[in-house]
Amino acid sequence: MFPKINEVLYIQIASTDEKEEHKEYKSRIADTDDDSFLIEVPMQQGNSRLKRLFFGEELSISYMNESGVRHYFNTYVTGFEEDVVRLVRIRKPLPDEISKIQRRSFLRVHASLELAIQCEDLTRAVVLTEDIGGGGLSVYIEPDVKVQEEQKLKCWLLVPYRNGSIDHVQFEAEVVRIKKLESGRELGMLKFSQITDSERQKVIKFCFERQLDYRMK
Repeated sequence: MFPKINEVLYIQIASTDEKEEHKEYKSRIADTDDDSFLIEVPMQQGNSRLKRLFFGEELSISYMNESGVRHYFNTYVTGFEEDVVRLVRIRKPLPDEISKIQRRSFLRVHASLELAIQCEDLTRAVVLTEDIGGGGLSVYIEPDVKVQEEQKLKCWLLVPYRNGSIDHVQFEAEVVRIKKLESGRELGMLKFSQITDSERQKVIKFCFERQLDYRMK
């Protein structure tokens, strides 16, 4: 069921950039343990460019078993190892999370969270998120908030957890795309451009708790 050492993996990466999300990369399993696969740094199909991955980044992976049947699972980056070459540690899925049917639902959850933003001209605003994941988030933009595609934003996100505690996540983001809504507002798709591993982990923790809440309903 599980892919084996030296097995080739085909990878797509969760992104708010539609072009990036449809790119496919190839890697190989270098080692494995009870909880993880250690894979080589992925290489883009067609041009052999290496793709740098980040902690918490969400991946959709497929591979062929010995019978020639393609299998799929979703996972995320949990760390890195320095061996002869740099290796990426990804979460090993549970057996029932591996499917013969492609499922591109990344770890992105709907959530209305307060996000304070500062634009490059130092103007500030508070917006609400529509969804959030390990690679970025979408936010509602009111008509009086001037945000444009490719703009860089400094951001402070208020993240509540199930135990009642609240964290503040600080990062920089790039506006990848803006979509006009019938209500007159806009929906801005943001990707993290600068975020520390510890701050990204806070977002991942929130997403897992929210997914757990959905499953328990």
